[in-house]
Amino acid sequence: MTKLEIKGDWNITKGKLKQKWAKLTDDDLQYVEGKSEELLGRIQKRTGESREAVDKAVKEACASCGCK
Repeated sequence: MTKLEIKGDWNITKGKLKQKWAKLTDDDLQYVEGKSEELLGRIQKRTGESREAVDKAVKEACASCGCK
C-alpha cells in the first residue's frame, strides 16, 4: 500500500468520524503514526464519549476502508 493510498483511506475514516461526531475538527483528527493514543484522547475530550466507545468507532471506521 502506498503513502497516497494510506492518506486516502485515512481521509475516508476522518469523514466517517465527523459524520458520527460533528464536533470534531480536522485538527482533532490529525493522525500521526505512533500517536493513536493521542488521537483517541482528543476525540474523547471533544465528544465526551467513553474511551471504549471512541476506540470502537475508530476501529469500525478504519475497518471499512482498510486503513488500520
